[in-house]
Amino acid sequence: MESNDIAPGQLVEAGTCIIGAGAAGIALARDLGRSGRDVLLLEAGGRRVEPASQARYAGSVTDARLHSPPDRYRQRRFGGTSTIWGGRCMPFDPIDFEARDWVPHSGWPFGREALDRYYPRANEMCEAGAFEYRANGGAAAGAGPVMRPMIEGFEGGHFSVDTLERFSRPTDFGRRYGQWLGESAAVRVLLHSNVRHVQLAADGQSVDHLVVASGPGREYRVRARQYVLAAGGLESARILLASRDVHPEGIGNHHDVLGRYYMCHLAGTIGAVQVLRPREAVWHGYERDAEGVYMRRRLALRPQAQREGRLGNFVARLHHPRIGDAAHGSAMLSLLFLLRPIIPYEYAKRLYEADAAQVPLWPHVRNTAGAPLEAAGFAWHLFSKRILASRKFPSIIVRSPGNRFSVDFHAEQEPNPASRLKLSQERDDLGVPRLEVDWRYTAGDVRTVSESLRLLQGDFAATGAARLDFDPASVEYEMTRYGAYGGHHIGTLRMGSDPRGSMVDADCRLHGVANLHVAGAATFPTSSQANPTLTVVALALRLADHLKELQT
Repeated sequence: MESNDIAPGQLVEAGTCIIGAGAAGIALARDLGRSGRDVLLLEAGGRRVEPASQARYAGSVTDARLHSPPDRYRQRRFGGTSTIWGGRCMPFDPIDFEARDWVPHSGWPFGREALDRYYPRANEMCEAGAFEYRANGGAAAGAGPVMRPMIEGFEGGHFSVDTLERFSRPTDFGRRYGQWLGESAAVRVLLHSNVRHVQLAADGQSVDHLVVASGPGREYRVRARQYVLAAGGLESARILLASRDVHPEGIGNHHDVLGRYYMCHLAGTIGAVQVLRPREAVWHGYERDAEGVYMRRRLALRPQAQREGRLGNFVARLHHPRIGDAAHGSAMLSLLFLLRPIIPYEYAKRLYEADAAQVPLWPHVRNTAGAPLEAAGFAWHLFSKRILASRKFPSIIVRSPGNRFSVDFHAEQEPNPASRLKLSQERDDLGVPRLEVDWRYTAGDVRTVSESLRLLQGDFAATGAARLDFDPASVEYEMTRYGAYGGHHIGTLRMGSDPRGSMVDADCRLHGVANLHVAGAATFPTSSQANPTLTVVALALRLADHLKELQT
């Protein structure tokens, strides 16, 4: 249903109103709807990309070198950013939930066990296969094949080699679950419904109604018993910051926490790995389980190594050489470089150097022309497995000549109150102030990456499996070369028991506001090394159970 069908000034009522139809909002609406609860799901966009709607995400960035424009990596449409995500799924590790004295402001109000009952259901919703994240752990039960080792004979003292990442199709939640939501008697979906103001009751302790705009000058109101903000880590904070009539600094922002502790992930490629094993003893690509789900091994920093080294969480993978350097001699990598003008921004930003446009094309043309069959086979693989396939091949896998690789790393960013979101003086066409993003990293973040690489270097050397060479002085540059990692907007409405350092409680309810909850990565107190979507969906399902209890 379209919000344009609602008369200006009309009051729409519901049991639970969910703001945002991305992975969190759709998971929550579907679960509540299946139990017969009355749900109104508001989506600011339509069913596809619309420039005028997407422009409402635009804003400013304090340091453009460190963070993409706020309207990148986000989609203001039904399905949200699940319409463009890469599909990587993995649960958070138990250590991620702990209060670690070496990670400032760490600690969740519950442990990993609170999500264990929800992770399998989240895995199913994400279409990532069996909830099995250990190599060969489910082989006996038919959950997956026996997986080849990444490097035969390598088992590090500081790094494990048996943890997995699984990949969704990737599932577009709007497309996958839209028909069910549309046919449900319990769920109403309203598209083009932009929440421009959350109106609190006079005492500030509950939400009275929402002011919703379908476009400039067209507003209606929504009143519900319970409200859930599920608009993403940036937009959820923006909506609360912009609603300032009762709480002058923004809803719930009594202690200047709203929009602070903004985290993404630290990621990049670095160094040179020379594997000292035969070529056939190395496998850095993907396996498929019985359902056809792609999965692969990672090198994961063990919890004990994190404790002993006082480091954040960290994982690594073997990776191809840098694409822009034609000296790699690979026809496949050069073809990928030549195709960069048609590769979406979200992927191109991490594939190529910032100055890729100045790199001479001729050496890449020569590499491609020198191996036409290899290049043609690679092009067909990209077309058939990435574009045509309903379950897409997750990423570019290229075997380099001579068993040489780089290290692709993904690390936890520690919570930092100076990394934050603010409102700018500029407003969108609906009158809502735009965001200013001031993302920052810390010396502790640099140390996590640098020391983890040093431990990996030592593990390789101790086993004789490989040699890792990297310049410690280059670590800070490499981990910030691409800036904050993509669409992982984490921690801006963080969870905790103390309102002086958090925004929501263990049930994701805003401190001091009885009927307002938050769903999504905005509530994560820490970021882990893991992509957030699987945990976002698990936490939304947990919130659904809590809301059912409130309505019984």
